[in-house]
Amino acid sequence: MATMELKGSITSNIRHKPLGNVDGIHDNASYGVCGYFLLGFSALSLILFFPFSLFWSIKIVQEYERSVIFRLGRIKSSKAQGPGLFFLMPCVDTFIKVDLRTFNFNIPPQEILTKDSVTVVVDAVIYARIYDATVATVNIKDARASTCLLGATTLRTMLGTVGLSEVLSDRERIDRDMQVCRHI
Repeated sequence: MATMELKGSITSNIRHKPLGNVDGIHDNASYGVCGYFLLGFSALSLILFFPFSLFWSIKIVQEYERSVIFRLGRIKSSKAQGPGLFFLMPCVDTFIKVDLRTFNFNIPPQEILTKDSVTVVVDAVIYARIYDATVATVNIKDARASTCLLGATTLRTMLGTVGLSEVLSDRERIDRDMQVCRHI
């Protein structure tokens, strides 16, 4: 059984603009007339229903979680909030909690054709963790499923370039090569 740990961000061959100031993530974002009207209405409802509105406005994020906050559909800050207590404007803010703990996947057995045309059945375990909650939320639809698919593809690609004797004798080297593999 091969053990593989993927570190860093998930990469792909699709070229896109990275998350940052290029994508319009600014703290002083313009929301337009309707957006400012909704913000004013939210602030007014927060004041009018003050004791009760605290139940919907104050959120808690655990030590191992981060929260990505969206205001009127736009990301509020390029940095995720947490851990601890934070405040949401009712009706205009939404948030997504992202778990930063290490997670694992069992890759189901894969039939792989080695370099010397021998078919082997190999399974693997992936250990991964999310380092940037904002990037994992905004740029990737399902980071965990993408990690699992990337691990299976990396396993097939790496074992397709070595012979059967290397698979049997150099498992530690193949594990290290899969850990540093970034592009497929």
